Amino acid sequence: MTSSARPLRRVAVFCGSAFGNNPAFRAEATALGAAIAQAGIGLVYGGACRGLMGAVADAALAAGGEVIGVLPDALSGREIAHNGLTSLELVPTMHERKARIHELSDAILALPGGYGTLDELLEAITWAQIGLHAKPCILINTLNYWNGLLVFLDTAVAAGFIEAKNRTLVLVAANAADAITLAMNHG
Repeated sequence: MTSSARPLRRVAVFCGSAFGNNPAFRAEATALGAAIAQAGIGLVYGGACRGLMGAVADAALAAGGEVIGVLPDALSGREIAHNGLTSLELVPTMHERKARIHELSDAILALPGGYGTLDELLEAITWAQIGLHAKPCILINTLNYWNGLLVFLDTAVAAGFIEAKNRTLVLVAANAADAITLAMNHG
């Protein structure tokens, strides 16, 4: 089990490989990358150069931060690998990608994204629920993007499928700066 008492060295960021249809999504990804680097924290993410993934990585790099990408072999040949990272690790499978990202990070942040982002996020929350880690799992709720998920989680608690104590595993930040503060003060 990872202790939340250890210093925050790196954060994992899960987010879309698209920009979405509102410039605020890209702006928040850029703000997050810059905030991570300015806080002296490393970024660990999925290794792509596209969409919000590329924006957060580019901003962290531009601010002098360490950026580690973890990309499955199946995606590396699709010209999506970010070639300017501090380190790009290729792994055989998506499962190994998620495990490696968790191994390298001390907190989980989620910007808007699609199925992949939701998969990564919910697995991280599930792992916290069963005690595999004690890392904060923080949604960055740009333009209220995550409100539907938050309503669903409340519904699942009310219906008896999620224990109320486990609902608190999902933290919500209004923006990148708040997410970094939450991650640094968790525990």
